[in-house]
Amino acid sequence: MPEPIPRLREDLEFIPLEVDGQAVVAVRDPLGLAPQEQAFVLDVLRLYVSLGKDADLDALAAALAQALEDEGVGPDDARDLVEGLDACRLLDSPAFRADRAAALAAWDAARERPAVLAGRSYPAGRAELAGWLDSVLACAGAPVPGVPVRALVAPHLEPAVAARVYASAYASLRGAAPRRVVVLGVGHSLYPELASLTAKDFTTPLGRVPTDREAVARLARAAGPVAAAGDLAHRAEHSVEIQVAFLQQVLEPGFSLVPVLLGSAAALPEFSRAAFRTAAGPLLDELAALLAEEGALAVAGVDLCHIGPKFGHDRAARDLEPEALAHDAVLLEAAAAGDADAFWAEGARVRDRYNVCGFLALAALLEALPGASGTVLDHFLWHEEPTRSAVSCAGMVFQRKCASA
Repeated sequence: MPEPIPRLREDLEFIPLEVDGQAVVAVRDPLGLAPQEQAFVLDVLRLYVSLGKDADLDALAAALAQALEDEGVGPDDARDLVEGLDACRLLDSPAFRADRAAALAAWDAARERPAVLAGRSYPAGRAELAGWLDSVLACAGAPVPGVPVRALVAPHLEPAVAARVYASAYASLRGAAPRRVVVLGVGHSLYPELASLTAKDFTTPLGRVPTDREAVARLARAAGPVAAAGDLAHRAEHSVEIQVAFLQQVLEPGFSLVPVLLGSAAALPEFSRAAFRTAAGPLLDELAALLAEEGALAVAGVDLCHIGPKFGHDRAARDLEPEALAHDAVLLEAAAAGDADAFWAEGARVRDRYNVCGFLALAALLEALPGASGTVLDHFLWHEEPTRSAVSCAGMVFQRKCASA
């Protein structure tokens, strides 16, 4: 009996794009095994998925021949397609399962989370990275006057395109010396759990930053089942790593990290602050307790609206820009006022139509910072012209509302 072809992996996230008029998808792989710089033809993947679980090479060849209207397509062409997808580790094949087992074993045994963006999003050499970070920070305007910063909001968008926004936030930390930095990132691959914690230290070309394992353990106890059982979501996640590199450059040495990823509000039974508090209240309270301690700083590495065909819209980002930026502005105004109810109300009003990936991380920051007020330093929308899509981000700092707060 012919052997069935391997099925497409169920743990991948596919991001629709349009390149040169063709519908393609990029792949986000929580294991980091699939190529990150390659796009795949959407119709080919749809055809592959449409086949039954017992489909073999002959069935795939017949489906390809019909789709291409080419009777010359045969089993050899089908085999080439399967081997190509498998080489990219998109299929649940023996080769993938072996690579997955090896990757998970190595990750579980590691005590450090290595830099995955070095050489891609920022320079891989220590001196080169330090100089590059200084050049980014030089984009900053005048620092915000006033009392020391309790928390800041910075992007996780590529620093090369959002340099001025990173600079606006991190320049305010030059020379600060916190003892502990809680970094709230976005778990792009995290679902249905609301949070993911890791006790691994973080490394960049600038060196290693220790993770405060005692603080992580406190959060894990408080989170209970709200947090993922393991820390795999941190393996290929970029939203914390980028913050670590900037923190290493601007802070005095000696600080420790508390890395926390927040997932999607879509995992809540309803889109509301009450639902968030019901599900994650103990975790949020423990975050607030950590940030109330002497020498604590919070950083939220978040982006805001994601608009255009790349993110599921049927309109170009330039058409959606006015309403998306208006939505951002209301969210940022509510966050700056420390008004969590207004923040959630605006998100519910648009039903998260604009794909604010940092919504839950910002919501957690507001719950963990009672008595803080924020200042929006910059707000920016970056257009990815080839895909007619765009991503927005902002820089903010939070300070105490008054000396007695």
